[in-house]
Amino acid sequence: MMRRIFSDYAYGASPRSNCWWDETCPAPIWPELQGDQTVDVAIIGGGFTGLSAALHMSEAGLKVAVLEAETPGWGASGRNGGFCCLGGAKLGARAMSRLHGSQETQVYQAGEEAAVHLVEQLIARHGIDADTHSQGETVMAHSAKARTALMREAADTRSEFIDAPQLAAQGLGGNFHGALTTPVGFALNPRKYLFGLADAAQSAGADLYQNSPALRLHQDGKHWHAVTPKGQLRAAQMVIATNGYSSENLPDWLAGRYMPAQSTVMVTRPITPDERAMQGWTSAQMAYDTRHMLHYFRLMPDGRFLFGMRGGLTSSPRSEQKIRSLLRRHFEGLFPKWTHVETTHSWSGMVCLSRNLVPFVGAVPDHQGLFAGLCYHGNGVAMGSYSGALLAQLVQGNTPDMPYSKVLQRLPRFPLGRARRLLMPPAYGLLSLLD
Repeated sequence: MMRRIFSDYAYGASPRSNCWWDETCPAPIWPELQGDQTVDVAIIGGGFTGLSAALHMSEAGLKVAVLEAETPGWGASGRNGGFCCLGGAKLGARAMSRLHGSQETQVYQAGEEAAVHLVEQLIARHGIDADTHSQGETVMAHSAKARTALMREAADTRSEFIDAPQLAAQGLGGNFHGALTTPVGFALNPRKYLFGLADAAQSAGADLYQNSPALRLHQDGKHWHAVTPKGQLRAAQMVIATNGYSSENLPDWLAGRYMPAQSTVMVTRPITPDERAMQGWTSAQMAYDTRHMLHYFRLMPDGRFLFGMRGGLTSSPRSEQKIRSLLRRHFEGLFPKWTHVETTHSWSGMVCLSRNLVPFVGAVPDHQGLFAGLCYHGNGVAMGSYSGALLAQLVQGNTPDMPYSKVLQRLPRFPLGRARRLLMPPAYGLLSLLD
């Protein structure tokens, strides 16, 4: 059985209840795995990573099956903020260069940009209508000190700095000290994109199964076995793509190597043009602020406003209500002219962190035929999709023809084992003080 480090409530239906994306398109119905089946590659997890891997492997001629523990779109890939952007690591470029060297850092950064372009290409190639918008991504300075840092960054990159007096003219009105727009990235409906990937994977020959959790994994000779409630999947190679919904024992190697963290999102009713003008936020840019405990937000094509933030350290009905109320207060603090605009939807889900602050994508050490992709630090739309494409090449024994840095090939353990969540309150407290 699964061994997870949050309470059962965190992995149940309540945190994702009232998710706006569920109302935008119906979920496909996949069969449940029944009986024994043998494939070339078994993939555990039906999110961006798993479905991208399934699509690329199937197109390469491999027989692939995906096991999704719940229903399509249930996990983070079906309930995130829909930001397809640069990101994936929380380790800054300077620190990464000190630890891994400038060359590997440059390869990693090239991979982040390639990840965004991969999603663009997948959407175009498979005709996925994902409600895309936004010309790149804009980061908003929450303080004068952050403004200075953004100005320095603009001088070193191809990003555009916008000073506070010009924000309103750009449709970015709010309590901000300046902004920096990076021309790479766009926003989308993550549920529509995910189901577009699923359709493409199935068309390429992949078998997708819902309500088929892998309860036990074991290796027998040259094959991996995933045991589900009603069947068993046998494969020469296996990919773990469970991210923040991982289990300590699937496989045992994963224990202590990932940190789930909660993120909460709200969506308002459609905001009228007059109300947008009153606040001064009329832009379709996806944006986030410079806080360590960041806020992320965007005006969607139908006029609704999406607003999210990192948050809850515990998971229960009471703590869920508290974090949703806190999210609303933060929204009103940043956009005070919209205090009368109702929240119609609010929900939570898990992002996934690593101890070394970078994703892991690659072969699992000392486990022949086992691969994994996870820990995208809240940026899984692009990096999860890219991870799946990389894994498809690695599973075939190929050297990837896309940027693949050695930075991605280690996943050290956190201290404290299953009690590692005790590390989060002091970390969050320090980050809040820094903000």
